[in-house]
Amino acid sequence: MNLALPESEVKQICLSQGVSISAIEPLRSGGTRLVCTTSIGAEEMRLRLRDHIIEGGVTRHRFYRPPGTQGGY
Repeated sequence: MNLALPESEVKQICLSQGVSISAIEPLRSGGTRLVCTTSIGAEEMRLRLRDHIIEGGVTRHRFYRPPGTQGGY
């Protein structure tokens, strides 16, 4: 899901709810892309963060490399 929240805040909310993250990345168009490891976790986050979900298309990095890796952001 795409959220209009900073990555650090999304991580903190997931941690506080016990929801594990499969993938997380900043969006070029602003906000954060979140993929949870389970559908139950994803549904929990959809309910908790429903007011922050970005509807429609977003601009993502062409090939995301996490910070700290060669070529990372």
